[in-house]
Amino acid sequence: MAEVLQGTLDLIVLKTLESMGPLHGYAIARRIEQVSGDLLHLNQGTLYPALLRLQQRGWISGKWGSSENNRRARFYGITRAGRKQLAAEAADWERMAAIIGRLLQTPQGA
Repeated sequence: MAEVLQGTLDLIVLKTLESMGPLHGYAIARRIEQVSGDLLHLNQGTLYPALLRLQQRGWISGKWGSSENNRRARFYGITRAGRKQLAAEAADWERMAAIIGRLLQTPQGA
């Protein structure tokens, strides 16, 4: 099982909400596990502080509703500001991944 790299959890959650629409916390965690091929696992101690932080920054909104099994749950959705943040973070991630890719391909002693 892989650890989520520091600073990438916000990006992953925002992308999940952009792709899937509003979800409750448990569904967000399960979707991330599914998309990662069960390589990433988020526990409540990791996910819920991130959801609170994203909400405080105005990147997601939350409202109460009923889950699939009729339990009261808070559903989170991405905001317009969250979409802008997602675009910026995704671009930063792509740039950094390209840089790291180039560094890894550089022959030793070059």
